[in-house]
Amino acid sequence: MSEGAFQRLWDSSHLILQELLDQEQPLLEPVPHRERQSFRYRLSSLYLYYLGLLRRFDTLYDRMVQPQKRRLLRLPDGVAGLMLELKDDLVRVDLCETPCLDQVLQGLKLTPADLEVPIPKYFQLERSSVLRERGHMLADLLSRLEPVFSEESFPVLPRTEAVILLQKAERARQGRLRATFMREIRKEEERDRKIRGEGRPRFSQDEAAIIIQKVWKGYQQRKRTQQDRRTEMEFIGMLPSSSQAEHSAVTSQASLGEDVRRLLQTKKEEAFQSAMVKTHDALRERGPDMREKMKEQIRQWFIEHHALTGFPDYPDESLGGSYLIFADKTPEQVKMELEVQVQESKNKDQKKSKGKEKEKKEKKEKKRKGDMTRKGEADTMLRLLPSKSIAVINAGHEEYTNLWKDRFDSLHPNQSFDSEILQVEKRKEVEQEIRIQVDELMRQELKNLRLAVDREEGRTSKPPKKMRGQGWDKEGHTPGRQGTEDNCLCVCFQPKKMGKKPEKRKKEKDLTPDRSVDSLFEELIIFGLLKKCETVALKDYVGDYLCLGSTLNLANKLPMPSLFDIRQNVALYGVLRLAERPWGEARASSPDIHSTAPLIRSILLVGPSGMRKKMLVKAVCTETGANLFDLSPGNLQGKYPGKTGVQTLVHIVFKVARYLQPSVIWIGDAEKNFYKRVPEEDKEMDPKRIKKDLTKALRLLNPGDRVRLMGTTDRPQAAEMKGLCRTYEQVLLLSRPDYASRYVLWKHMIEAQGVQVTQSLDVSALAKVSDGYTPGCIHQAIQAVLTERRLLQLSKRPLVASEFLGHLAKLDPVYGEEEESLKDWDFKTPLGKKRMKLIKDQDATEEARLAKEKKRK
Repeated sequence: MSEGAFQRLWDSSHLILQELLDQEQPLLEPVPHRERQSFRYRLSSLYLYYLGLLRRFDTLYDRMVQPQKRRLLRLPDGVAGLMLELKDDLVRVDLCETPCLDQVLQGLKLTPADLEVPIPKYFQLERSSVLRERGHMLADLLSRLEPVFSEESFPVLPRTEAVILLQKAERARQGRLRATFMREIRKEEERDRKIRGEGRPRFSQDEAAIIIQKVWKGYQQRKRTQQDRRTEMEFIGMLPSSSQAEHSAVTSQASLGEDVRRLLQTKKEEAFQSAMVKTHDALRERGPDMREKMKEQIRQWFIEHHALTGFPDYPDESLGGSYLIFADKTPEQVKMELEVQVQESKNKDQKKSKGKEKEKKEKKEKKRKGDMTRKGEADTMLRLLPSKSIAVINAGHEEYTNLWKDRFDSLHPNQSFDSEILQVEKRKEVEQEIRIQVDELMRQELKNLRLAVDREEGRTSKPPKKMRGQGWDKEGHTPGRQGTEDNCLCVCFQPKKMGKKPEKRKKEKDLTPDRSVDSLFEELIIFGLLKKCETVALKDYVGDYLCLGSTLNLANKLPMPSLFDIRQNVALYGVLRLAERPWGEARASSPDIHSTAPLIRSILLVGPSGMRKKMLVKAVCTETGANLFDLSPGNLQGKYPGKTGVQTLVHIVFKVARYLQPSVIWIGDAEKNFYKRVPEEDKEMDPKRIKKDLTKALRLLNPGDRVRLMGTTDRPQAAEMKGLCRTYEQVLLLSRPDYASRYVLWKHMIEAQGVQVTQSLDVSALAKVSDGYTPGCIHQAIQAVLTERRLLQLSKRPLVASEFLGHLAKLDPVYGEEEESLKDWDFKTPLGKKRMKLIKDQDATEEARLAKEKKRK
């Protein structure tokens, strides 16, 4: 696609964004409980639209070259934050982590592929240098710690035994060849014996020619028919393309184009960065003139304001300072704005106090009325929560409208930066820097002017004692004056803005103040608590979408989450919330995704063994470039003993994790930290020793901290429900794959071994017979069959489904009892309890409705 096509895609994306922002306003109003389905449909539609918009902006950011447009195209941060908020609202309405959206997809004429959560490419591409340096440092430390295996570490055979071993292998090979040769000889002798016994049939020359032609033409026609059938199946997409050379050529050409585009983006970005520095320096040289001009404007404002209403109140820095003066407004307008802002602050304080009183009254009413109040709350519970991302999106949309909407690319055909826009942006930055300095000087000058006027008019500047401390300065002057009927200057008291005192959070005590982070980093590597993560892409966790979720809900059957749903939830809760902007100064006013999205400190992955839970943890680390800390009970055995040792351990891990953000703290067998009763074989491990300190450390994580605790378990029933759910805020249940996911799994894993799936391999039969088996079991069976020797034989002996059955039968599937046990446990979680209560209420409502209909009849 050309830059013009990307520009058109950008314009259409902003049109869609404007429509979506208008659609969101009605959802902010409360909706009765009986309209849950319609509210859920509108909310799901909005979520899918923003998901598609995020995909569009990510494509634009990755493909566009112009550096200033790419900065504005970081709008996906705001869109992703709003999408995460909508996802939380959808879970709150549906009371399920995997809401069924198949009916919404059908209504919007979308496909399950449109549900795929895009992971922005800049997560890794623009932090590649940082990730490389960290990887080299980690590899260097690990290479120094790992023992170097010398040749002496391998067992050495004496020469005689080695010769005997080689002789055995060679004689066995010759014996196999001899047996094959003798088998062929025996077959040939048997064929000759049959011919001699039956007699060779005699044909004339014409009859022999007809027989040969018939056989040859039949072979040719069958081959032609088979080729035509395969071509048709490839055309309609039922079979993969057989022209691997053409496919590889297209792929290599596309990758080459991406590399060229990324080099061009880097070149344009470097040129833009150098131009930013030069422009800033050039404007700083004109700083003295700008400073004097500002002073003259402010002095003129003093004179005009004094002639009308007396000396003005100098705008506070939090309100914009002298920026209000330079906004082309009259003194009366500036004064009115200041008064309105003060009045708004008073109204906010009054609303807060009234809100507190209302909350107290509501609490008392709840205690008195009980069930009646609960019903009233249920009637107004369905509405969107206020969004923190709307302001970010509106700012980006407004900037696009003002700067780029009507700007034509013909002005900059080589996609270089726009010097006019850069000049305006840098001028604002320099004026802001100078304005802060000028404000300090002019506040002092205004103070001196007031003193001089007071001396001339013979006024005493001492205020009454009662008024001291209420907005008066040390000399007894107030920050503002106004005119009276006598045309004399009198004191105008302006109260200081009294805000709510910030909540005092307990600061974490630093247990290692005398140690550097590098030394702590090396210590964690030595003890094996900080590990090098394998490179695993989240897209490798393959699975298909469950298209019958709504049908199962109508049949009063709770649908289990598919592998597709699991992958999407991990992307939403684990990957996007650990995102980081590659540059901080360029868009410092725009917060990152993890700052605007709802805070989630911890995730628990629950599922049978073999569901590849650890692979998901590694995928989160790979996609975000996060460090992997291992606090599994088995890995902590014998390390940091004692109570102080545990405190130091947790403190060091979280301190280094915050310093080297993003970070993932993984706890395998998470149920062991919350055992109801510790088994005898685990008592030596003491798995519950970090429970208390871990919970305390999690509470200290703030929205800006990109640290995530991820636990994995296959036996959550052995843990205390209260402690486990209090530590892990988000619980994701992983169920065994359904038929569609198993079909995709078999095909993907076989092709990953370099084998092309042909018609001789019945993947559908494999998906049917592997019902109940986890992805780990399927992967083990494929690894056992597709050995190196079997791969060499594929050209002569194609792969068939029956080869996998023997290896699959040796593995244990997920039995129904185990799956039902995990379902029952999931119903006991806080979200599961709400879900079950909702189902019971709906059933009771339906029964009451049916009973009323019977009475009417």
